[in-house]
Amino acid sequence: MILIKQPETGLSPPCGGEHPLHLPAQSNMATRWGICSAGKISNDFTVALKTLPAEEHQVVAVAARKVEDAQEFAGKHNIPRSYGSYEELARDPDVDVVYIGVIHPHHLKTCLLFTNAKKNVLCEKPLAMNTREVKEILDSAKRNNVFLMEAVWTRFFPVSVEIRRLLAQGQLGEVKMVRSEFGVPLMHVPRAVQKELGGGSLLDVGIYCLQFTCMVYNGEKPESIQATGVCLETGVDETVVVSLKFSGNRLAVFTCSSGVQLPNEAIIAGTKGTIKVPSPIWCPTSLIVNGKETQFPVPEPGLPLNFVNSTGMCYEAEEVRQCLLKGSSTLGMFQYLS
Repeated sequence: MILIKQPETGLSPPCGGEHPLHLPAQSNMATRWGICSAGKISNDFTVALKTLPAEEHQVVAVAARKVEDAQEFAGKHNIPRSYGSYEELARDPDVDVVYIGVIHPHHLKTCLLFTNAKKNVLCEKPLAMNTREVKEILDSAKRNNVFLMEAVWTRFFPVSVEIRRLLAQGQLGEVKMVRSEFGVPLMHVPRAVQKELGGGSLLDVGIYCLQFTCMVYNGEKPESIQATGVCLETGVDETVVVSLKFSGNRLAVFTCSSGVQLPNEAIIAGTKGTIKVPSPIWCPTSLIVNGKETQFPVPEPGLPLNFVNSTGMCYEAEEVRQCLLKGSSTLGMFQYLS
């Protein structure tokens, strides 16, 4: 599994990269987005982009498998160009970066299409189905010298920024335990239960718990991982419980499930205090530090959303723009957790 590497300070992950990328010409020009797929998550991402300044972010094209779907999406969001194939979007010279919102079994093929076309890419999580696919995508991005980021949007929420600040300042003392859970009933959703559609709770919702643990422990690789779970007859996991042990006897435990509703909260416990992230931990808008709660509201949407707090995707979009302007590549952006 691939996760965005935790930034050491502030909002941004390490935006390194030693070579010029395929970028907007100047910082006073808008980042021009192409949207790949006209589904629900792409709708919400586009709504989120519209909460950002138009002089900095513009959606210039959308592509779907059917031109009618792309045209309907373009009309809804006032997008000037619509395509009936992803290949047409890849050939559009006015697109700086492509947001990929297809289901994850298609991430490999779709990412390779755009990276080989010299397009910068923000791909929905999980980046791929397995390590082999991830390596193929990363190799293509590096070979074509383009920016690639997995859209683990939670990392860029103000709540996550504040957690990193508090931890960096030692407000909790030594962190000894991280606990998180994410469970929602998804048995009626085909992509959550069918193997060929990339089903399984770990890939769908468990990644949020895992990225949270990795963020708190500063990207450190655990010394040991133990897991148990329950699988469906379709061959995918319904519920998984994972315990991770880190150096210095520090622990993390998380539960993910597509079969039952869980509290969907997270706790960071240290020798000097605790941080609680209330539900929903994947798109949090509040933080409780030693009993004191602070609110971090997301922008109001201009159009209806399909998912909770989706305008919070604006934070990862702005991070992409900042990394592109700094000339960042995939180098320094990702780490393996094996």
